[in-house]
Amino acid sequence: MKTEPGSYSIDDLEREGKTLWTGVRNYQARNFMNAMEVGDEILFHHSSTAEIGIYGLARVYKKAVADPTQFDRKDSHFDPKATKDKPIWFSPEITFVKKYEKPLLLSQLKLYRELEGMLLLEKGSRLSVQSVSERHFKKIQSISQ
Repeated sequence: MKTEPGSYSIDDLEREGKTLWTGVRNYQARNFMNAMEVGDEILFHHSSTAEIGIYGLARVYKKAVADPTQFDRKDSHFDPKATKDKPIWFSPEITFVKKYEKPLLLSQLKLYRELEGMLLLEKGSRLSVQSVSERHFKKIQSISQ
């Protein structure tokens, strides 16, 4: 999951313990979140910062439910097409697992041949929620030690 640290950071998640991951307005990212199962691990990625990279690990605490921000007219993520009977956007609840001692910077990760093909490292990749293969996930975990 990708976020801008000025909006919500790994430190925010650590302080709060868990959060409903709201505000995602991309159909492909929504579908990835709907496919998440309780216990799935999440790489927590910061973008739009001086040091872009993976900052820690989170876990799915509860399966996705209707994102309440789509119904709130005062929220910037309000969607007039969404109704309580037919919601469009969904959000899983995630919980903090750990913050890495040092962030795994994208510039560093691109040097690992074992991570070739990882969506996050592809040029022009902007999707805020992406799937990660088990092989890539294990490599990231070994690098983070």
